[in-house]
Amino acid sequence: MTSTLRPAVTTEAVTRPGRWLALSVLVLAVLLVAVDATVLGLATPYISEDLNPSGTQLLWIGDVYSFVIAGLLVSMGSLGDRIGRKRILLGGATAFGAISVLNAYATTPELMILARALLGVAGATLMPATLALIRNLFHDPRERSLAVGIWGATASAGTAVGPITGGFLLEHFWWGSVFLINLPVMAVLVLVGIRTLPESRNPNPGPWDLISVVLSLVGVIAVVYAVKEAATHGFTRPVLATALLGATALCGFVHRQLTMPAPLLDMRLFRRRGFSGAVLADLLTVLGMSGLVFFLSQYLQLVQGRRPFEAGLAELPAAVGAVAAGLVAGRAARRLSVRAVVSGGLAAVGLALAVLTALGRSTGYPVLGAALLVVGIGAGFSFTVTADVILSSVPKEQAGAASAVSETAYELGAALGIALLGSIVTGTYRDFTAPAGTPAQAHESLGAAVEAATRMPPHKAEALLNASRDSFVHGLHLASGAGAAVLLAAAVVAWFLLKGQKLESAG
Repeated sequence: MTSTLRPAVTTEAVTRPGRWLALSVLVLAVLLVAVDATVLGLATPYISEDLNPSGTQLLWIGDVYSFVIAGLLVSMGSLGDRIGRKRILLGGATAFGAISVLNAYATTPELMILARALLGVAGATLMPATLALIRNLFHDPRERSLAVGIWGATASAGTAVGPITGGFLLEHFWWGSVFLINLPVMAVLVLVGIRTLPESRNPNPGPWDLISVVLSLVGVIAVVYAVKEAATHGFTRPVLATALLGATALCGFVHRQLTMPAPLLDMRLFRRRGFSGAVLADLLTVLGMSGLVFFLSQYLQLVQGRRPFEAGLAELPAAVGAVAAGLVAGRAARRLSVRAVVSGGLAAVGLALAVLTALGRSTGYPVLGAALLVVGIGAGFSFTVTADVILSSVPKEQAGAASAVSETAYELGAALGIALLGSIVTGTYRDFTAPAGTPAQAHESLGAAVEAATRMPPHKAEALLNASRDSFVHGLHLASGAGAAVLLAAAVVAWFLLKGQKLESAG
């Protein structure tokens, strides 16, 4: 058991009139992370042009952040229980802002990957604390559902704010400016959070077990890395050795948690079918969507020729749908059923992704916009209700552990999605036939091909652009189809595992 609050603290949190203001600080932390994730995709073509990364380095820039977060969430959630969730949230936000500066001024692909990894360490301190504090600030189930809906809606709004703000900055400044927008958000979060957030910690937490920390970090990163490399290069001996190392570390972590009197993660949480079903649904959903999301900005800019700000606006329907659905998801789940809302939402996303398999270089925006709107609505319903299920299916003193597991599933799904679906796009893209004289770098990424075309004769440049764009779109078709299959499978899994699951009612 990792999270136990003093009764006096939780009672004060329930009755204090400032709990909704405190919620605003928590959603700012979510906004910070969501904006950072979305602006990276928008800035990728510019990073590719300026830093000239290889295709593999470009994928690492995209997914190392999620790798590190996934490996550290449980450990950082446990650390917050020990030193105080408010303290680790505000400290993490400060570090997040400072490391964003390092991202903005990275001068090589290697430095950019390092900066993204360090940002993942800071992000891991933020994410478990937000949901755990919501669980302990709001004890009334309907109030908590609304709070979780606002939390989820803010994350979705961040996916809109990021591209639009980032697009504006990319048109007027250099790509590093998109990371500096974290600074004002971080400043407001820290200044308001100091005054409004109640501190909470476990009064008898036991030691922070460093062996467990290392095992979880090594296990998650090694397994995800092995999956990524297997998707790109096949099952080579180094890949199999890395996978074995990761699996061994994770088995050691689980065994250690089952035998420790005060584990970092109480494995008994997974005996609750609703909890396990919601976590698995989240992981599969993010896995199916993330690869597409990572490459969508490149499609809008490098294939359809949209300006960055226009590309950001083009992605707006997904965020609008998610915000609207998130705010009514709790009410819908109580009126219908948890499994109907979650499974229906996931099926809608899967069908929308299936539509995107017909996407072409000149596809009109109404088709893309409608598909993105459906993706947002379906994801908004699903993610909001599963977050509520995860929080309400465990005692409030275990909210920290539950939140860490939930966020780990989300980040692990994102890392695996970018690794697997991203590798499908990258692997398919590399096979295009280029005109004579095309530099090898053009086969690494579409951004590199567009850059190479500017230095070639007009007729060869046009041939290169046509071939590379067609190949990229074909890869996007395959990734969308794979994502659709994963989402439809997740809908079936949720239908069976969430059978009989209900959200708590007031009173």
